[in-house]
Amino acid sequence: MSPPANTHLAYTPPDGGWGWAVVFGAFISIGFSYAFPKAIAIFFKEIQDFFGTSYSEIAWVSSIMLATTYGGGPISSILVNRFGSRPVVIFGGLLCGIGMISAAFCTSILQLYICVGVISGFGLALNLQPSVIIIGKYFLKRRPIANGLAMAGSPVMLSTLAPLNQFLFDNFGWRGSFFILGAILLNCCVAGALFRPIGMAADPVQKQTVKQAEKTVKEQPNNSSVEMVPPRAVSLLSGTEEEEEDKDCCEKFNKYLDFSLFKHRGFLIYLIGNVLMFLGFFAPIVFLAPYAKHLGIDEYSAAFLLSILAIVDMIARPTTGIIANSKWVRPKIQYFFSFSIAFNGACHLLCPLATGYTGLVIYSVFFGLAFGMVCAMLFETLMDLVGAARFTSAVGLVTIVECCTILLGPPIGGTLIDTFGDYKYMFIKCGAVMVLAGTFLFIMNYYNYRMLAKEERERKVTEETVKDNKHIRTETEDGNIWAKEKMQDGPEVEPLTDEKEGLKKEVNGKSEV
Repeated sequence: MSPPANTHLAYTPPDGGWGWAVVFGAFISIGFSYAFPKAIAIFFKEIQDFFGTSYSEIAWVSSIMLATTYGGGPISSILVNRFGSRPVVIFGGLLCGIGMISAAFCTSILQLYICVGVISGFGLALNLQPSVIIIGKYFLKRRPIANGLAMAGSPVMLSTLAPLNQFLFDNFGWRGSFFILGAILLNCCVAGALFRPIGMAADPVQKQTVKQAEKTVKEQPNNSSVEMVPPRAVSLLSGTEEEEEDKDCCEKFNKYLDFSLFKHRGFLIYLIGNVLMFLGFFAPIVFLAPYAKHLGIDEYSAAFLLSILAIVDMIARPTTGIIANSKWVRPKIQYFFSFSIAFNGACHLLCPLATGYTGLVIYSVFFGLAFGMVCAMLFETLMDLVGAARFTSAVGLVTIVECCTILLGPPIGGTLIDTFGDYKYMFIKCGAVMVLAGTFLFIMNYYNYRMLAKEERERKVTEETVKDNKHIRTETEDGNIWAKEKMQDGPEVEPLTDEKEGLKKEVNGKSEV
């Protein structure tokens, strides 16, 4: 089995220290990013009655918010590469607050789409991506645990926001609740302040080097050698410079979003599986509280189902992170992730059997466990495939592709509810899609691991062959050198023995006589 991808970082992640403060900040940012679009489902029934809309129309609020959160991934990745995680998260927190406060004054469902879905959703996108990226810069060996703790922010926030939203609605209505929630979302700015930059010490030196190079280039036209260049040569040089500028622009764009990842086999498998998964990932949690109200359960009990789901989710995420970090699961984490997705789908397929509050509580427990398992490994498996150095681009590309199915998932579920007048078809659709996605990922990851092992064996054989050829070539060269030296030195003189020395003396004696 192939080892996790190399980080290729220019520094060693501390795996602790201030990194735990970063995990706390990511806990808050990720918590709001994932929990908020689900928690506002508490208001859907009342907003639907207020504006006189259908289930599918009201579901677009959460869908647009989730799709903007994921679709804004590439923009967030570019901003993180350009400015760092801290200012991006702070700006995102401001956008979230502005969007929700503006939503308190909306007079149509279309205005809610813009304020809640687009503005606040994009603010959450600027919170989600930098929080995930900064953890990969601070942690390496303990990264699964750190990701699990940070991802636990989602269930904590959901278990808190679900009853809080119901309390706010009972006392202030949905408009006053949105106004207060906008103020609460400004805490993302505080979380972003904890994201201290790391591994950026070389940047000022690089900038100074670039400035010196530009200054040297500007001074070069004053030299007499440049003045003597013919006009045709100058035009050729200018054409070459334009081509280099175009190439530099492409390289700069590719630096922010590495499109070569679409040639990466493991990345493509992950992307296809996740696109299928998100078609049924968020709809069940969006319609859980409305489904309970549809069965005649009171508002607070319906909201408490989300709290139960979130509490189990809160325990499942760090536990999954610890299990995923073990020496038995870490090399096979892609299989564990595939099983989690299929288990999630199986829960949705069994949900229509729950016709009372007790059955919905049991469903919420298992759904929370499966949901926490998937979320805890969602980004860890991607980093395991592409490595930390390409993770920023990978997150951006994955989220922009996934936003299409995230956008369509809840509205398709709402359309099924409007068409058949029953929630069970929505749960069956989501369960079937997720079981299919989990099966696909399991089979394709098995194929990917086999291919990686084969490529590793071929690489070792190639290295050994090159080494042997190099050894033979060295011996041949040594032999040729020895033969050449022998030819240059002439025939080797045989040393004289004792008898030959005696004869030589006799001959010399006769010659003397």
